[in-house]
Amino acid sequence: MTRHPMALTQAHVDRASRAVPDPGPEAHIVYHSDADYDAAVARMLGERPADGEIWLFAYGSLIWKPEFEHIAEAEGVARGWHRSFCFRVTRFRGSSDCPGLMMALDRGGQCRGVLYRLPDADPAALLGRLFRREFTSKPPNSMPRWVSVVTGERTIRALTFVMNRQSTAYVGKLPLDSVADTLALACGHWGSGAEYLHNTVSHLDERGIRDRNLWRLQAMVAERIDRYYPPA
Repeated sequence: MTRHPMALTQAHVDRASRAVPDPGPEAHIVYHSDADYDAAVARMLGERPADGEIWLFAYGSLIWKPEFEHIAEAEGVARGWHRSFCFRVTRFRGSSDCPGLMMALDRGGQCRGVLYRLPDADPAALLGRLFRREFTSKPPNSMPRWVSVVTGERTIRALTFVMNRQSTAYVGKLPLDSVADTLALACGHWGSGAEYLHNTVSHLDERGIRDRNLWRLQAMVAERIDRYYPPA
């Protein structure tokens, strides 16, 4: 198969990026406490596979910014789930003036991603750090869940983060045109939506993983950045 370069380049990302101060915790949002995280960790550890192994299924930023050690990895497919920019943010990669969109696993379809085997030592501490990164508000947007992932001839029960459709931030399945408009414009103190998309698609592509919707989306975002932020 002929591989074509991404339309969305680092130069596009640079043009869409800008310095945005962190507004801090939002007054209308209730945040998880240490006790909440401890309870979530205990619940997920209580549901882990009988062999005690903890595999994590990564489909987005955990591929290119894992921030945890792993002792093995493999590619796999989670059936019944797909990548979707399906929840709105007004912090991190968006602002109250220009809300952004973030990606989660939503129901339906299938998703090819990366399985990471986590170390056996102190899993509670490791998951505690991971959960604090992946969800902050109550109810959570991305919530931890054990899912079945097929890798080769084996099916693994892996921990991942799926969309909580009860979250007030959930926007459902938006038209790609609408998603592209948002990602081309939104930026927060963590960076822009274009940067997040670029990092995700480029790291998937390095592994030979081609998500059809994300590939279309990156070209649409590149076109919009050329229109909104033309080169000097």
